[in-house]
Amino acid sequence: MAVTEEKKSVLQTLWTGLKMRCPRCAKGRLFDGFLKLKPECDHCGLSFDAGDTADGPAVAIMFIAGTLVVGGALFVEIAYMPPLWVHVVLWVPLTLLLCVGLLRPLKGLTFALQYFFKAGTIETREDWQEPQ
Repeated sequence: MAVTEEKKSVLQTLWTGLKMRCPRCAKGRLFDGFLKLKPECDHCGLSFDAGDTADGPAVAIMFIAGTLVVGGALFVEIAYMPPLWVHVVLWVPLTLLLCVGLLRPLKGLTFALQYFFKAGTIETREDWQEPQ
C-alpha cells in the first residue's frame, strides 16, 4: 500500500513515537510484545527491521528516573528527615514505575526519530525513503 503524505515535522514525529505508532503513517502499531517490534506496519507495510534503538531509551530513562528519584529523595531527606523505611517505600516503587513505564514510549520515540532523520542503516534502505 503506497503512502502519499507530506513530510512530517519533528514535533509530529515526536508525538507519533511517544504514541508508539508507525513513523510513516502514524496508524499502525509499533510493538508486537512489550518491547519487541513488529516485522512491519499493519497499515502501510513499512518494514521495521532497519531500525535499531539499541540502548538509547535505557540511557534516557536512567537520566530521567535518576534525576527525579535522587532529587526527590534528597529533598524529602533534607526537608523531613524520615526514617529509612519511608525512603524504601517511596523511591523503590517510583523507580520501578518510571523505568518500566517509560521504556516503551521512549523506544517508540527513538525509533520514530531514526526514521525521521534516516539514521544508521535506514538511510540506505529504499523502503524507508519518502514516497515520491
